[in-house]
Amino acid sequence: MSTKPSHPSHPAPATLEESEVMTTTDTEAAEASMLDVYLPAPATITEPSKIGPPPVFPGVRSARLVGLAGRVATVFVRGDDQPQEVPLDPDVDAAIVREALENGERVMVEPDEDGELVVVGVLRSRKPETLRLQASVIEIDADQEVLVRSGRGAMRIREDGDIELIGSRISAASRGLFRLVGRMLRLN
Repeated sequence: MSTKPSHPSHPAPATLEESEVMTTTDTEAAEASMLDVYLPAPATITEPSKIGPPPVFPGVRSARLVGLAGRVATVFVRGDDQPQEVPLDPDVDAAIVREALENGERVMVEPDEDGELVVVGVLRSRKPETLRLQASVIEIDADQEVLVRSGRGAMRIREDGDIELIGSRISAASRGLFRLVGRMLRLN
């Protein structure tokens, strides 16, 4: 009696155990090929393109400010090696951005609805050497006390109306009438 292979690619099994293993393997392969009909085709993986503009990342990013012309800032966005010209958001005051440029401060940029970067604010990361306040009206309001001090001179205004002016030499001058009014006036 001669044993012929059941399939041209499979040799005849030598033992009963090998016959059972082969039958199980053939059955699993047939079931797997039937399942392929129901499964979607695998997606192809494509490598990201290195050509074109850098991707715009969602959210706010910091940028080093290197120039300002009108309402357009020239910035190096963190992670990029080329400067970009970025417009200021309509809510951002150009004077604030100009001051940031003078002080070497960074700005914050984010993509607008079209994906183009826009300057949305100034990032102050260190205490400035000089603090300039410039406005039509500057109001300082404290519930208990305001203290202005520099070196050995100071001015203190308290909630009860007491005002202290302390200094090594205090001078006051007036181009017009200089008036001191009080219930009591004491000199020396």
